[in-house]
Amino acid sequence: MGEIYLLLARAAIAQSIGLEYDINLDEILQKYPSLKNEGASFVTITKGASESLRGCIGSLEAYRPLYEDIILNARAAALHDPRFPALTEREYDDIKVEVSILSKPKKLEYSDIEDLKKKITPFKDGIVLKLENHQATFLPQVWEQLPSFNLFFSHLCQKAALEPNCLERHPEIYTYKVEKYKEK
Repeated sequence: MGEIYLLLARAAIAQSIGLEYDINLDEILQKYPSLKNEGASFVTITKGASESLRGCIGSLEAYRPLYEDIILNARAAALHDPRFPALTEREYDDIKVEVSILSKPKKLEYSDIEDLKKKITPFKDGIVLKLENHQATFLPQVWEQLPSFNLFFSHLCQKAALEPNCLERHPEIYTYKVEKYKEK
């Protein structure tokens, strides 16, 4: 199925920037009916040999058919990630696409930061942090860039527009797993 997820995302990105990319969605849905089930995905676009981030948009909760979620998140990652200008045709051949399929986030009960450290599995857990009206998530892949607990969570707090030590305020923490598929 991973190849199909990547094909859907790649086609959506190409079409969103005005390139021809011929796929038969009806045929794909007939061959893989599970794509019509609700699912949550993140689409990540990287660029160049260094594979620097070029866009990443996704859904934390399943609320639409998985194929739609992948297609719409791929378009959004290419055109509407607020951290980057819209992807251009010129950049298209230099990108790689990654699709992550998310499990349902589960609330993690913890008493303090030390307890939280014991309950988190780095490199396996994706994390959602919620505090008041602030929220942010990091996919499990982010552990590769931020491998220590303190670094990971200080950046996650900042992504949520909170102070780097926001764990001291005991935010809600949810964990999820991903199935990750990446172009070679």
